[in-house]
Amino acid sequence: MTRRYLLIDDNEAFAENLAEILRDTGAEVDVVHDGPAALAAVGGTRYDALVTDMRMPGMSGAEALHEIRRVDPGVPAVLLSAYSHDEHLRMARRDGLLAVLSKLEQLPRLLKILTAARRDGAVLLIEDDVALADNLTEALCERGLTAVSVTRLRDLGAIAARPFAALVDLKLPDARFGEALAAVTARWPDTPAIVMTAFAHDAPGLGGAECVQKPFDTAALLARLETFYREQKPA
Repeated sequence: MTRRYLLIDDNEAFAENLAEILRDTGAEVDVVHDGPAALAAVGGTRYDALVTDMRMPGMSGAEALHEIRRVDPGVPAVLLSAYSHDEHLRMARRDGLLAVLSKLEQLPRLLKILTAARRDGAVLLIEDDVALADNLTEALCERGLTAVSVTRLRDLGAIAARPFAALVDLKLPDARFGEALAAVTARWPDTPAIVMTAFAHDAPGLGGAECVQKPFDTAALLARLETFYREQKPA
């Protein structure tokens, strides 16, 4: 089946060049140059993935993604940005990203990621250990799944994506022990959750969620997520 992508970039020459490269792989590609045009596009077309630049005049790529999630929560997204520590980037991770890449320097990786990207593949990742969260995000990306990443309980309220599964740390800096799991269960009662903790002896009393002891077998965890993905109800 032919895949269809949306490119969002105010640099028209770059966007058209990348679009031609993607079309050469057999994909259909739509190109827009700002956030409002992107919102109009996703309102009328079901894309297999989108690629957006971060720095654009008016609406940034992160702001555009936030609004797009309200229209199409299931579309996978890749962000092109040279900035690894940015408030807008933190917002984009919260809204769900397959990957953050620089521009053409990582073109082969971008092509691989887009080919693997899966719709409705958002995994809510609640983890304040940045290194662990980055490793899990990368592992999810390799399987075409999107990490919706937050490090604080207070960020849950702004999430527009619909996760098919959740990976939840029991200890967060702004929450009581286990409070994050309770919040996830309350907001997404039908979403299966896996607790990630170094305190596994305390997990049985937390709503019956599955539990993995840190450090854990990432391959086994990903296999469990694959089961959840196959079992999810159609969006």
